Amino acid sequence: MNYPVTRLRRLRQKPRLREILTETRLSVYDLILPLFIKADIPEKQPILAMPGHFQWSLSELAKEAEDIQRLGIPGVMLFGIPAHKDANGSEAYQSNSIIAQAIAEIKKTTDLLIITDLCCCEYTDHGHCGVLVQQDAQWTVDNDKTLPLLVKQAIAHAQAGSDVIAPSGMIDGMVGALREGLDKAGYTHIPILSYAAKYASSFYGPFREAAQSAPQIGDRRGYQMNPANAAEALREVALDVQEGADMLMVKPAGAYLDIIHRVKQRHPDYPLAAYQVSGEFAMIKAAASNGWIDERAAILESLTAIKRAGADFILTYFAKEVVAWLS
Repeated sequence: MNYPVTRLRRLRQKPRLREILTETRLSVYDLILPLFIKADIPEKQPILAMPGHFQWSLSELAKEAEDIQRLGIPGVMLFGIPAHKDANGSEAYQSNSIIAQAIAEIKKTTDLLIITDLCCCEYTDHGHCGVLVQQDAQWTVDNDKTLPLLVKQAIAHAQAGSDVIAPSGMIDGMVGALREGLDKAGYTHIPILSYAAKYASSFYGPFREAAQSAPQIGDRRGYQMNPANAAEALREVALDVQEGADMLMVKPAGAYLDIIHRVKQRHPDYPLAAYQVSGEFAMIKAAASNGWIDERAAILESLTAIKRAGADFILTYFAKEVVAWLS
């Protein structure tokens, strides 16, 4: 009988050997924690679909930011929920917007990297990512009327002290418009992290509760990407690179590891983020709470897979837990 000469199991026998041969390693520096800040609430409010996460009040935000920094998490992504909404999301670009106030609170006591999500959906009364118009008997976002509003919002964020602007609306030409607008306003140093390939995903469900941004009419399939398409994602990313994006993002992460890999292969010189979204978080939490999976193992495996696929850093609601385990 001929036995195998090459036995890869030899390299898996001892725990220490497995450790030193590990190809992909998670680090605290790989993780960004998303935060939701809501105007006009006296204290934090739990997000039912996202156990352990909250809509934060401004009065409690500085303390939370200190805790995040103490854990070693390098940065946060901010989402604002205003007290008032209108058709154009005008609260988004006011100098005293909820995001501007949140940035000020965080910077009082920490030097966390602050990334601000740039979109209209949390601020519009219809829940869409731009100016809503009726076209061919259907409601849709007017692409070119939305761009100036995004520019105003980006400048307001930069003035408030945002370190990175992250446009998420999948509006054609948004990166070019933002780069031009920021540069003209004197913010040539502010980088743009573009949600370059953002899919119309079913995994955003809990986020809609967290950000209070569910569309009141229709859906977002007219501007977010078809989950069946991969080549189109590479076209979207290439356009954002041409328009001046400094960093790229794929969202969601877990069901789109192939997209993360292909984007990194096509654009190896660009930092690539992946967003492990609310539905991914909620599924693991729900299964773990029922005893169906090992929560810690599932979380670490999911994040390792995202990094292995090519992500340089990951936006994840698991950041606090993972940092505690890594340390």
